[in-house]
Amino acid sequence: MVPAPSFLMRGTHMSKVITFGIPCYNSAAYMDHCIESILEGSGYAEDVQIVIVDDGSAKDDTPAKADEWAARHPSIIKAVHQENGGHGTAVMKAVANADGIYFKNVDSDDWVDGEALAELLETLRHFVDAGDPVDLVITNYVYEHVEDDTRNVVDYRHKLPVGKVFGWDDMGHFAMTQYLLMHALTYRTQVLRDCGLELPPHTFYVDNIYAYVPFPHCKRLYYLDVDLYRYFIGREDQSVNETVLTSRVDHYWRVARIMRDAFHLYDDVKSEKLRDYMMGYFTIIMAICSVFSKLSEREDAIDQLDDLWAELKAYDGRMYRHARRGIVGMATNLPGRVGRRVTVDAYRLAQRIVKFN
Repeated sequence: MVPAPSFLMRGTHMSKVITFGIPCYNSAAYMDHCIESILEGSGYAEDVQIVIVDDGSAKDDTPAKADEWAARHPSIIKAVHQENGGHGTAVMKAVANADGIYFKNVDSDDWVDGEALAELLETLRHFVDAGDPVDLVITNYVYEHVEDDTRNVVDYRHKLPVGKVFGWDDMGHFAMTQYLLMHALTYRTQVLRDCGLELPPHTFYVDNIYAYVPFPHCKRLYYLDVDLYRYFIGREDQSVNETVLTSRVDHYWRVARIMRDAFHLYDDVKSEKLRDYMMGYFTIIMAICSVFSKLSEREDAIDQLDDLWAELKAYDGRMYRHARRGIVGMATNLPGRVGRRVTVDAYRLAQRIVKFN
């Protein structure tokens, strides 16, 4: 077991450098691997905390497993139970119960790389020891594709300064395949608590809100170029599976509205580079709404999409013009039946190339 640094010892209580939140919903089949990857990668360090949130699981042994893990490692693991509220409420429950100076969410069917985790902990301990913690630490993540046993690493080494503290104005231009998703983010916990972040209940795809709303509140950033997060992708029941996503397009409409209403980007975000980044990210979310509304079998899908665009235009004309009149907005909203088919075919081609779900 790795001893905690002396700066974390306060009387008889242990302060935690980082809390890993693990939302679990009927996760008994795979949550052990996730938890073990953190314990083993950290060397069972006492300055690490794991908060397992049982999100009202009723179909398997998830609640009992959570309690067993907490009983086995009471100084490291905390088990929290709540009525089913969905992924977002489970993430926020973990934040509310976090004792760590930093917070990272790890979904129960994913895991972390041990060597990369050791480097992250060394970095975080350095910031805490110096009494000057940054607001956000960014690491790489890896798509682990179950259907063909391949891996796709998403890194930021040509977009962000490596191994030094920087601000948003120091970053480069992001490609469409390189956005800072939830898997890449380790926030200072107080930032999440102070920024007004709310993740709606019973809503999928709230990770987009998590990787958007707190950003203007992060002033000091650090990029650690390690492949930390392993994102398992390819199960038929996953929320990013095309069939599942299409059936839940209304969840994306909800997420898009929350992201839209969070900021008038050109008035509220002072950093030009961060503003451009956030506008690009929001544009992608609107494009996803457009594509999957066209794929949806809901009779009202196109009417709902038209309402979404009209609301954006009324909310902020400049945001609307950038999202709707740019290349991405135009390509995903081609008129007519032929235009709809071109949009869908282009999406499926991009999916095969980028393998994002």
